Amino acid sequence: MVGAQLRDTAQELAAVLWREHTVYRERSGGMVIRGEHVRRWISLAPAGGRDEILVRAGRILDGGTTAPARSEAVVPLSAGTGVLAATCRRLLADAAADAARPAPDREVAGRPRGSRKSRRSARRNGRGRHTGFGSWVILVCVAGVIALFAYSSAMHG
Repeated sequence: MVGAQLRDTAQELAAVLWREHTVYRERSGGMVIRGEHVRRWISLAPAGGRDEILVRAGRILDGGTTAPARSEAVVPLSAGTGVLAATCRRLLADAAADAARPAPDREVAGRPRGSRKSRRSARRNGRGRHTGFGSWVILVCVAGVIALFAYSSAMHG
């Protein structure tokens, strides 16, 4: 009974939250609502209580995979679609706010890291990190060792 009620609730909730959505059952028996156009997902699963459901929200990453849930709440199933939709909107807002914050590892030694695109274009323009003075010194030393080996082989060989 809970499974059918959960499925019906998920269908109603999906229609209230997003015009474009996909609803499917996950392996654990819960229901997932995906909003690809907003890159968010909602999961409804039976909670510990008899008339309670666990609502979780998260982001959809590039490639279609889902990020772990950023926030969750327990809601009475009898509360109705309006209360459930309000809870989901709050959880989705929390997930969006987490996505907007920069990750802590984005800054190293107080300097923001450059984007991949800027590093890639810097390499194409000859200003990459491997063309510095130290690299030229190493190349000259390797060429010198090869030349010394060739000279000594020719003289003793």
